[in-house]
Amino acid sequence: MSEDKPDARAERLKAALRANLRRRKAQERGRAAPENPQAGAIDARPPAGDGPDSDKSGL
Repeated sequence: MSEDKPDARAERLKAALRANLRRRKAQERGRAAPENPQAGAIDARPPAGDGPDSDKSGL
């Protein structure tokens, strides 16, 4: 084995651990954020009485 192989492996391991820590911190921040179900929600129901079929008399 070459002298620099353990150093390269250690650098790869250090970079992978750093990336893993960043990912876990981001996940934790996402879990800690308060959930707001109204944020960005679109109401799929049509408004009451405003559509073309609002006159249900059948005439």
